[in-house]
Amino acid sequence: MQVAELQQNLVQHQHKENKIMCKKIQLSVSDTELHNHHHNSCGCDVDGCHKVEGEDLFIPPLNFAMVDNGIFRSGFPEPANFSFLQTLALRSIIYLCPEPYPEANMEFLKSNGIKLYQFGIEGHKEPFVNIPEDTIREALKVVLDVRNHPLIIHCKRGKHRTGCLVGCYRKLQKWCLSSVFDEYQRFAAAKARVSDQRLD
Repeated sequence: MQVAELQQNLVQHQHKENKIMCKKIQLSVSDTELHNHHHNSCGCDVDGCHKVEGEDLFIPPLNFAMVDNGIFRSGFPEPANFSFLQTLALRSIIYLCPEPYPEANMEFLKSNGIKLYQFGIEGHKEPFVNIPEDTIREALKVVLDVRNHPLIIHCKRGKHRTGCLVGCYRKLQKWCLSSVFDEYQRFAAAKARVSDQRLD
């Protein structure tokens, strides 16, 4: 049997399965009931409000992604992201900027038993950036210690400093350089820095 026939048979089979398994359910909710329920759930009294209950509870930080089991990356977490971060059950945060951590973020860490590791790497405008190797090495030790997992690595926007640390982690995982650069550029977008990539 040829590939085209196999695909056609699969489509027909799925179509039959759908006919058997799917039932139509008719809902009869009046516009007034829907309007009242909507306003009761979002607590607003403004006509035209489009807020849906629970829609803003789990907002990941900018540039959020999973790096590996128990290791995540992102831009700077805002208070709106705290509920989402709670779902990760974090033990540690690796912060790669020299600026002090905001009070709201420190309160979040304390109330959730999360340890902060700060490695103050200065951000520089492209194309020159000085990433201190000793600092990256110390940060990598924290990343590699599973007792610190789950953890999240972040800088301001989750691009360059975070990308450098993740790139070094990938090298330890024996990733080929082209894959390391591809991942770095995916997060740095058009702002990929040659000097950052050189460190990898």
